[in-house]
Amino acid sequence: VQLQASGGGLVQAGGSLRLSCTASERTRSSYTSSWFRQGPGKEREFVAAVWRNSGTTYYADSVKGRFTISRDNAKNTVYLQMNSLKPEDTAFYYCAGGHTVIMSTLRDVAAYAYWGQGTQVTVSS
Repeated sequence: VQLQASGGGLVQAGGSLRLSCTASERTRSSYTSSWFRQGPGKEREFVAAVWRNSGTTYYADSVKGRFTISRDNAKNTVYLQMNSLKPEDTAFYYCAGGHTVIMSTLRDVAAYAYWGQGTQVTVSS
């Protein structure tokens, strides 16, 4: 599975962006879709996930209430709607996917087999 991310850019604090990530093929019901981010000088960190075919969503505490992850199975695409952006949200954002992710590893980089190329999000103050 190849993932293509898009939608990053430069936005002022308080603004919004929507990221998209399209998979090259239809995925099985066991597939979990997630977004991670990596800021300057920081490790890659979990942002949000859609769990398998359940549609249940999970978020990092730092983005809860501001970001929304969703998935359109007909388009093989997962979205990350980001509202009320803050300068500390500045990072490269990566979409990730995997068929063998389990709940205890949902937030672990190593649990995901497929990664997009990353898209830059810059939030100015």
